[in-house]
Order: sequence, then structure tokens, then C-alpha cells
Amino acid sequence: MSDVRPAATVVLLRDSPEGLHVLLLRRNSALGFAAGQWVFPGGRVDAEEIAATADPLSAARLAAARETLEEAQIRIDSPDELIFYSHWTTPPVMPKRYATWFFVCRAPVEDAVTVDGGEIDDHLWVRPEDALLRQRREEIEMLPPTFVTLTELASCTTVAEALERAAHREVPVFEPHFVIREGEPTVSIYEGDAGYESADPDVPGCRHRMVLERGNWHYLNNGVIPW
Repeated sequence: MSDVRPAATVVLLRDSPEGLHVLLLRRNSALGFAAGQWVFPGGRVDAEEIAATADPLSAARLAAARETLEEAQIRIDSPDELIFYSHWTTPPVMPKRYATWFFVCRAPVEDAVTVDGGEIDDHLWVRPEDALLRQRREEIEMLPPTFVTLTELASCTTVAEALERAAHREVPVFEPHFVIREGEPTVSIYEGDAGYESADPDVPGCRHRMVLERGNWHYLNNGVIPW
């Protein structure tokens, strides 16, 4: 089993005439992890950030701000104002594993996005529902945490609404149990699902999971995590 490394990411939001927009970055297809995936700005928490802070959450906020500047040239002047949104741990079946703090904030209006052309080779401001549609059409690729986050944000029409909801809910923690069965879609089961402890997707009861069927991903949350 691979080591679990600390990481952090930021969901940057802005208002537009068409509604709420989020920033997605495309990772270079030559990278060893999440190659070609559309992600939020983020990366590993450095040892210096851990040493400079009193707790892992503060270190993650510093890392999130640093990575956003490195990957998108957007400066977050007050990392303490980042709203803790969710926490995801990569399943044990994956070769590289991360324990990732997700934060959300309003994008600074004065900063334009500039990617380095290396690790990140493109960017996109997009409505969450449009990003999900493009994923279903197989025009873009994304990871399950990105999909779940966008699914939640698709119900918001403004940045203020999204930040208000995020600030007043209990922060969800995702430690997925992957179930891979021949001839059936992969299922990622989350805490609160009736089949979570047994990793059996057929157990009747509450559903909190993702079904990863090609061209038809969907997130089921029967009130386990209010949003």
C-alpha cells in the first residue's frame, strides 16, 4: 500500500452574466498522476508549510494558496479566509494516494489566469453544469472528487450562495471504497451508504456513492451530506 501524502486544492469561483463559474485547469498528458485531467488548482503540502504552522489544516491553506499562484498566477492574499469545503483520501487501489483538503473562495477580480504550459497546459472558466455535460460527452476528463464538487455547486447561482452554503455545513470526509466487478460499472462508495462498511453495493438502504459508468457518471446522496 502506498503512502498517503497531504495535498490541498482550491475551488475558485466567480460570478458571470451566465451564472456561477468555476476555474478548471488541465494537467499535462505526460504527467504521472491525473494526466490530462481537468482539476482545480492544487498540489502537495510541502514540509516547510507543515513546519511553519500549528496544525495540518493551516498548512493545507498555505499550500492551496501557493499552488494557486504557481499553477494559475492567481494570488490569494489571505489563506486563512479559504473556506474548508471537503476532505478526500485517494482509495488504496490507486498507485499514488493523497489526503486532500478542498477549499473554496471567491476568485480575486484583478488576477487573470496564466498557466505555465508545463504541468498545466490549459484553463477554463465554466459553469459547473456545463463542465459536467462536457464530461458526459467525453470532451473532458475529471476525477470523482471534481465531479462531486461540481455536482454540488451546480445547484448554486452565485458565488455568495455557494460560499454561504459551504460555510454553514459540516465538512464532509470522503474515504472511498471502490468496487470493481466484471461487466458492471465501477462504484465508489462513501461513508453513510448502506454498503460502505461491507463494500457491497447491493446492500439495500441509503445511498451515498458514485457510479462510474462511461458517459454516465452520477453521484447519489440520499441526504447523507446536506448541501
